[in-house]
Amino acid sequence: MSPTLVLSLVAGYFAVLIIIAVLTSRGATSESFFVANRNAPWYMVAFAMIGTSLSGVTFISVPGNVYGKSWSYLAVALGFVAGYVVIGTVLMPLYYRLRLVSIYSYLDQRFGYWSYKTGALFFLISRSLGSALRLYLVAGVLQLAVFDAMGVPFAVTVVVSILFIYLYTFKGGLKTILWTDTFQTLAMLSCVALSIYFMADALNYSFKQLVQSVRESPMSQIYFSDVRDDKFFWKQFASGMFITIVMTGLDQDLMQKNLSCRSLGEAQKNLFWFTPVIVSVNVLFLTLGVLMYQYAAARGIKLTELPQLLNLKGTLDTDKVFPFLATTQFSLTAGIIFILGIIAVTYASADSALTSLTTSFCVDFLDIQKYPEARQTRLRQLTHLGWSVVLIVIILIFRALNEQSLIDAVYKAAGFTYGPLLGLFAFGILTRRQLRDRLVLPTCTAAVLLTLLIVTHSVEWLNGYKFGFEILLLNGALVYLGLLAISRPAAVNPLPQTAV
Repeated sequence: MSPTLVLSLVAGYFAVLIIIAVLTSRGATSESFFVANRNAPWYMVAFAMIGTSLSGVTFISVPGNVYGKSWSYLAVALGFVAGYVVIGTVLMPLYYRLRLVSIYSYLDQRFGYWSYKTGALFFLISRSLGSALRLYLVAGVLQLAVFDAMGVPFAVTVVVSILFIYLYTFKGGLKTILWTDTFQTLAMLSCVALSIYFMADALNYSFKQLVQSVRESPMSQIYFSDVRDDKFFWKQFASGMFITIVMTGLDQDLMQKNLSCRSLGEAQKNLFWFTPVIVSVNVLFLTLGVLMYQYAAARGIKLTELPQLLNLKGTLDTDKVFPFLATTQFSLTAGIIFILGIIAVTYASADSALTSLTTSFCVDFLDIQKYPEARQTRLRQLTHLGWSVVLIVIILIFRALNEQSLIDAVYKAAGFTYGPLLGLFAFGILTRRQLRDRLVLPTCTAAVLLTLLIVTHSVEWLNGYKFGFEILLLNGALVYLGLLAISRPAAVNPLPQTAV
């Protein structure tokens, strides 16, 4: 593919996003930026959430991971269903009853100032790391497809990518993002379906042959029975459930969209329609992965022998396989479809993440709502710019250090950083006890460090057991036990019944 062609596609795509942003950000206020004036239609929220939830990591890493882990990821996706049920029936009613802008203000009402700041701090760490990993992916694809040939450094690619996000989100915030993400989700789903079609056509598969080929492939194995294996089905399922609870239900990014609905009923309707769709989309990505490796084999492409596809350890970097095939082996049309798809899904996730980081910092740390609207606007835009710079720095650091699949990196990072949120919210909802508030931050930090120690030595300490995505469960449990140790009985019902 010509770098000029790809650059033209990217420019045209962002021109569409800028036009949408200009049209939707007129008369935007802080309430528009944070919660879209609380009048977003549920079906728009549900559709926009697909792109936000998936990201470019799903687009690249889930198909790529089929090479070493088969369809074990489907167990994680099935666990999502149980997680969404918990979110819709337990967390959403709480958030709507309290009419929260930042969901972490619940911790202030339940436990106190330090618990509130601890929860918000761990969200900022979690979301900035996760978003940076996702943006790193699309920047790497653009570098491979365009900027390497032009001699442009990777750092410049990253800066330009994030600058585009800043330009179309800094004014309208969530009000704009609901529209841009709806457009981007449609583009992403179209690209996935077309990618499958183009590969099946190149392999001369009918639809029946496609289904049969995927079903009979050893890469489509779903159930793994060895409990010590990080692919063990029920371990993956439980991890998917709790990953969903924390990365959606306890995450300002995804909840910010849900809180923009007109009522609790509409928010729940949005979530329960969204759930089967997200599982189905993950099945498409796994199907794409099997086809991708069958395509390479049919054309005699020895992926493990190509230097550009190997990581620092000399093994196949599965995150590079789909971009490599799409930009060097597929037809021009299929390559264009891939580029548009990866951009759409990554920016659908990254733009709302940047907005949620801005929202949390403004509400949870700057207490922005106490200022007049003009001051709020200035603070909000400066914060938005500041988080853009933070993401750039994290991406550049990650490029220097990463040696593993991005889907693994994202979920393992989430296990350490979202664990305190899981422990705090679980303790608040499941118990009536109060905390010694000033001890919450050191307790959560100690639990994270203890989790790291256990995971690092699990093979020798736990008879060969390897931790996968269930790092989150271990960390959340240790936080919960630590909070229990610094708690005391409550004199009255600690759960607030009305907004404060």
